[in-house]
Amino acid sequence: MSSEFRPPNLALTTIGLSLATFMQVLDTTIANVSLPTIAGNLGVSVNQSTWVITSFAVSTAIALPLTGFLTRRVGEVRLFIWSTLLFSVASFLCGTAQSMPMLILFRALQGAVAGPMYPITQALLISIYPPAKRGMALALLAMVTVVAPIAGPILGGWITDNYSWPWIFFINVPIGIFASMVVGNQMKLRVDQISKPKVDYVGLITLIIGVGALQIVLDKGNDEDWFSSPFIVITTIVSVIALAIFLIWELTDDEPIVNLRLLRHHNFRVGTIALVLAYAAFFAIGLLVPQWLQRNLGYTSTWAGFAAAPLGILPVMLTFIVGKYASRTDMRLLASCAFLVMGATCFMRSNFFVQVDFWHIAGVQLFQGLGVALFFMPVTTILLSDLRPNEIASGGGLATFLRTLGASFSASLTTFLWDHRAIVHHAHLAEKFSPYDSTAQTTLQQAGVTGQAGNALLDQLIIQQGYQISFNEVFRMLGWVFLCLIVVVWMARPPFTAKAGASADH
Repeated sequence: MSSEFRPPNLALTTIGLSLATFMQVLDTTIANVSLPTIAGNLGVSVNQSTWVITSFAVSTAIALPLTGFLTRRVGEVRLFIWSTLLFSVASFLCGTAQSMPMLILFRALQGAVAGPMYPITQALLISIYPPAKRGMALALLAMVTVVAPIAGPILGGWITDNYSWPWIFFINVPIGIFASMVVGNQMKLRVDQISKPKVDYVGLITLIIGVGALQIVLDKGNDEDWFSSPFIVITTIVSVIALAIFLIWELTDDEPIVNLRLLRHHNFRVGTIALVLAYAAFFAIGLLVPQWLQRNLGYTSTWAGFAAAPLGILPVMLTFIVGKYASRTDMRLLASCAFLVMGATCFMRSNFFVQVDFWHIAGVQLFQGLGVALFFMPVTTILLSDLRPNEIASGGGLATFLRTLGASFSASLTTFLWDHRAIVHHAHLAEKFSPYDSTAQTTLQQAGVTGQAGNALLDQLIIQQGYQISFNEVFRMLGWVFLCLIVVVWMARPPFTAKAGASADH
């Protein structure tokens, strides 16, 4: 049985699996700060270059729920090795792209092969660790999931500034080859159960169309002014129709390509809801803070990265402590502590103002790291706890897919709310502080700015304050989301023990 297999060198196998996941998660954010440079070099607008991000996100979202089907066809170890090697090849092709269409095509390929990597790594880590140490394995994977997106923009900016943008992709090649060789060598004696399920073509096609269209709507909605754009309207209609057919078909087909019936398990259902909502709120924080630092406080992208980076310190320091001792504690209690800390940091940010200093921002990020360190492992353990061993890979893929979709919804909604509420507050503030207001005139005269320049400065200050008030409102809302999730997580039922997975999914 594969669930009893132990590799010759557990530490080396863990490094190989973790490196591959770090590389894959890193690539979700590493290109973000390099887009202006890429756009300039390839002769397109910055707006067009955002397809570099969108194409990767769309392909990953489509590939994630197919993990269970692919593991049944080729086995977990083989799927991991091929996904990691193909990710390296796709990364190399991205670095050699000579035009934007080529880069978008190669990024889509990179995203497609990246899809199964995280859930397969999760299933393999659980399978090679004894039951008492599976919490440690999940805590390690949680640390990688948190640190990689933070490191992405910092590393991407540094490489782009000091070398050239293709190197943000080329660095994946040696890492991917090393990880696949290590895991392949260490796990070559592991026996995977392989079957030949029929290909559910209706499910596959409707998944590709529905999720692909939905991801494009969520990524491009803000840029296209949502439903005032015919493109967004048509894409939304296509997505709704395709997803409706997909859901009906998958729930009634004998051999669905995505096993939605896993949601019949109580803990998987509750844990997935908690994971999706908590990760969506966490993703909103990670998206909003750097944008606010650059737009409102005038930070450079590098300094915005440094201010956000302390978030990763405590997860790194506490990983092994959480992994070692968490199994002795009720997972719902750990998750509740995590949501309490993350909610508290949101309420702290809701009191931020435009003169807040760097160390105050970094301090709140550091404190949030405590919540993050306690978040991923217990919630993942809860959602996997009542799955059968042969359902782990499928469950991990489905939960990660829904988590990714939740993050996309969160990104669109958060950006929309921040911009929309800023416009509302700008209108309210402009009523109170016009250039003809005596207080405003006195302030501008004291600053030595009058006339048109004074009016422009006043408008700039009102815009800045409008975005600040909106920022505070969004974080107050996120704080309440985290507090409500404490209620959700206590709906789970013990015992919570992550079982070892096999590749079959009957």
